[in-house]
Amino acid sequence: MDSHADLDLKTSFSVARLMADLLSALRFYSRLPVPTFGFEGDPHRVPDFRSLPRILPLAGFLIALPSALILLLAGGVGLSSLPLAALAVATLVITTGAMAEDGFSDVADGFFGGSTKERRLEIMVDSRVGAFGVSALVLALILRVASLGALNDHQGLVAASASLLAAGVLSRVAGVLPLVFLPPARPGGKSASVGRPGVIVTTIAVIGALSLGALCLFIGGVSPRMISVALLLGLASAFPVMVLAQAKIGGQTGDVAGATQQVAEIVVLLVLSVA
Repeated sequence: MDSHADLDLKTSFSVARLMADLLSALRFYSRLPVPTFGFEGDPHRVPDFRSLPRILPLAGFLIALPSALILLLAGGVGLSSLPLAALAVATLVITTGAMAEDGFSDVADGFFGGSTKERRLEIMVDSRVGAFGVSALVLALILRVASLGALNDHQGLVAASASLLAAGVLSRVAGVLPLVFLPPARPGGKSASVGRPGVIVTTIAVIGALSLGALCLFIGGVSPRMISVALLLGLASAFPVMVLAQAKIGGQTGDVAGATQQVAEIVVLLVLSVA
């Protein structure tokens, strides 16, 4: 490796660069009030996904944290499982601005409402929501609330809160896997302009997500076997979505990334809710 490459590698892993990526990820994936700092350069630039995924495990944790705290607070005042789970999921939807949920409903509408690749892509950029999108979104919300409520019943409030954090960590990284493995379905689309994560950055992101997710669940008192199964299945759930995306539209879009995140989050919560 030459000296210029060495310098680039050191710069890309500097504390300032990592912090800039973290702040960029929080602004992109959430509606949290994120302050601006001088070391960021342009704080409103489009995130560079060639480097961003390595910080996504921590960003996913911070994005899910308000929801986990609401869950603990609601449980602490004696709220029953389903209402407290609904409040926690609602908090997460508000925190993220429902960006991934919007992608999930667009994918459902496009993939199952169109008969050709071109028509599917056209439906996905339409701001209107069809029957497939509404049905998919409602079912996804029901599964998240029901799983979280069952988690609280079976394993307790702390485990349920830890599961929310772990699902947030793992699913954010799962959501970028389509960018790694699939070509952009629209060469001039937004997903093509943000950059493609490389092998090293993706490996760092996956290892970080599995490690931080496992730590959250271990602290929450979840058994090691359930931790392994939930995290591995959550990560693996990205691949059926990618296979479907390749078959339906020949690649990935931002909506596909959002749908992948939603599926991974649901899978993690579902697996952990098993008594």
